[in-house]
Amino acid sequence: MASANSINFYEQGADILGALESVEGVIGERGIEVGLHHLILLRASQVNKCGFCVKMHTRDARRDGETDKRLDHLIVWRQVADFTLREKAAFAWTEALTELGQTHDLAALRGELKKHFSDNEISTLTSMIAMINLWNRIQISNH
Repeated sequence: MASANSINFYEQGADILGALESVEGVIGERGIEVGLHHLILLRASQVNKCGFCVKMHTRDARRDGETDKRLDHLIVWRQVADFTLREKAAFAWTEALTELGQTHDLAALRGELKKHFSDNEISTLTSMIAMINLWNRIQISNH
């Protein structure tokens, strides 16, 4: 819920947000499967504690066929067998690029990513994660 002194970025920064939405369009055309895209956005939003984005990405994932079980288990993805190795590599990368204060072995994570994704796909994943972190911060700024 926005506070009394919130700033309406959709009015005050419409040109900026429009440009960001254009970037989202380019990312969406890069070929990462829609289900994985939703899960990456949701996982970053969980880590960032952005309630608005968690609700939105959960709803969107369900709409596009994601199961409640996998959505419920995403927060503990390392401890369950509900996700593929490809998805788990993407989630590890998502967390590493979202939890900047943590120590992550990025070289090892890139090595694991390269087992499941092309360099082009890794570039897309990285851009996707950067964008959701930006959107989370915009939303969180009005919490």
